[in-house]
Amino acid sequence: MTDVTIRRALLSVSDKNGIADLGSRLAKAGVELISTGGTARALREAGLDVRDVSEVTGFPEMMDGRVKTLHPAIHGGLLAVRDEPEHAAAMEAHDIGAIDLVVVNLYPFEETVMSGATRDTVIENIDIGGPSMVRSAAKNHRYVTIVTDPADYDALYDELAGHDGATTLEFRKRMAAKAFAATAAYDAMISQWFAFADQRQMFPDMIAVNGRKLAELRYGENPHQKAAIYEPLGPHSSGLPQAEQVQGKELSYNNYNDADAALELCAEFRDGDPAVVIVKHANPCGVAQAPTLLQAWTDALQCDSVSAYGGIVAVNRPLDGPTAEAIGEIFTEVVVAPGADEAARAAFARKKNLRLLLIEELPNPRRGGLLLKPIAGGLLVQSRDNGVIAPGDLNVVTKRAPTEREMNDCLFAWTVARHVKSNAIVYARDGATAGIGAGQMNRRDSARIAAIKAREAAETYRWAEPRTVGSAVASDAFFPFADGLLAAAEAGATAVIQPGGSLRDDEVIAAADEAGLAMVFTGMRHFRH
Repeated sequence: MTDVTIRRALLSVSDKNGIADLGSRLAKAGVELISTGGTARALREAGLDVRDVSEVTGFPEMMDGRVKTLHPAIHGGLLAVRDEPEHAAAMEAHDIGAIDLVVVNLYPFEETVMSGATRDTVIENIDIGGPSMVRSAAKNHRYVTIVTDPADYDALYDELAGHDGATTLEFRKRMAAKAFAATAAYDAMISQWFAFADQRQMFPDMIAVNGRKLAELRYGENPHQKAAIYEPLGPHSSGLPQAEQVQGKELSYNNYNDADAALELCAEFRDGDPAVVIVKHANPCGVAQAPTLLQAWTDALQCDSVSAYGGIVAVNRPLDGPTAEAIGEIFTEVVVAPGADEAARAAFARKKNLRLLLIEELPNPRRGGLLLKPIAGGLLVQSRDNGVIAPGDLNVVTKRAPTEREMNDCLFAWTVARHVKSNAIVYARDGATAGIGAGQMNRRDSARIAAIKAREAAETYRWAEPRTVGSAVASDAFFPFADGLLAAAEAGATAVIQPGGSLRDDEVIAAADEAGLAMVFTGMRHFRH
């Protein structure tokens, strides 16, 4: 059996969009309509003849609608194997009619939770009968067509029109797969709400991960890899998946990954002066805050203009024309901003390959949540690194305390360092990065690489000295030996911020004192692998 003619349909939807038109089309084709509650009312208001589920089952809807479709007259019509004699005999003996089409979407659990509803209201919006019908129909897709998404109504119309009022097995299989995904995601949302929101469990015994596909991407990290982007179901913060893409070709996997790194770091500067972040291969290569966005761009670019080519830019203010013009002077893949004026849009419009993404607001860098990383044979799960250090948390460990300017530079460098791949070393001076060393196997090399970049910048812009001279240097983890700190001192750094906690802290502190450095310990590490 391949094609199944639709003669009897059960419609029971929470989302009423398009249901009257669907009912009308089915009725014109001679399909008997069965429905429940609000859906039946909507169909009748459209002038359609509808048979109530209570008439089919012989039982009224009861218990505030909790019990209505959970009955053999419904599920027998969905689950019966129609060419199995025993099943056919049972249907005849108990007057169970076959149901050929089920159109169901579920109680709005996600919307209810996101509305801030009370616990009792959330519980009442856990659908029971709907998922049962969906699963029954999907399991028996050899005979039954299941549609769970109003976006698929047009596909259903085309299917029926192309097959004389019937559906093909291929279509039913596709809809069944989507139906099981819908109920799985629905149950995952509920389990997550119970575990995280209701029971306050960070790591429940079982974790369900769900998402809604937004788009398939051109490829993954490399052309031979496949990729797609999903957004979580249920309450979640907004970010790049919700951004408006104003121009440019579709984003790649790497574009999303790098743009997210830029956005997360830029969010650290959601308050205060205008800020610009330039990212390349998920690492910042230039970060600055200044009185104007244009000045912040200039300062950020000068940290490492070589790496900035083909990079990703995020800003914490709506883009203006002069800043957009300046960004457009070098090849830039993606720009992320909380808005852009007409002059900025016009400047970028001349750069057809540049993707401009506008977000409603910067994400909260202190938000909670879990990070998931697949590994061979398992899944690593951890809480987000949302720890924060205030000036009062710092412990001065050297004979000399940082000056006010040095302290400001220390805190700026520390903010950037938490977003740099370990081992991370960041030099900063006057609200701008002076050199960044990322992802090295030892901290000394990171310090030296960052200093080399600073010297190259000084040569490029013909400065009298690198910006590392008089800078503060941040290390994402403790200096295990004094060599990394001494490399920073050789580069001209005068202040150091680091977590502390090494067995050789005394040796490192002594080296800092001998070099005349001021050093503070944070007591908090920020590895980023």
